Amino acid sequence: MAINPSIETRDVAKLSEQTGNVYKSISVISKRARQISSNVKEELNGKLAEFASTVDNLEEIFENREQIEISKFYERMPKPSKVAIEEFLEKKVMFRDADSEEGGINV
Repeated sequence: MAINPSIETRDVAKLSEQTGNVYKSISVISKRARQISSNVKEELNGKLAEFASTVDNLEEIFENREQIEISKFYERMPKPSKVAIEEFLEKKVMFRDADSEEGGINV
């Protein structure tokens, strides 16, 4: 997924098209962003766990190039909120509306 990492303005009317209410749309987007963030964090922790060391030698910890490259890769990724907005606008996010059904907004 190629998402432009720069900041851009959003059309509020376009955001509220799917739900009919901008606040509902923001709620759906924020829940999806939390899911994305959680998944990325689990993935990163899993990859970095391979480099876990019981050695207290600081030189060895700072010299691990592979670990540094993995960290840099994740730092360059677009923010979860940006990805969630793009997914929402492309109608890739499924949700239920609390006004039309029992339950809450689910992503």
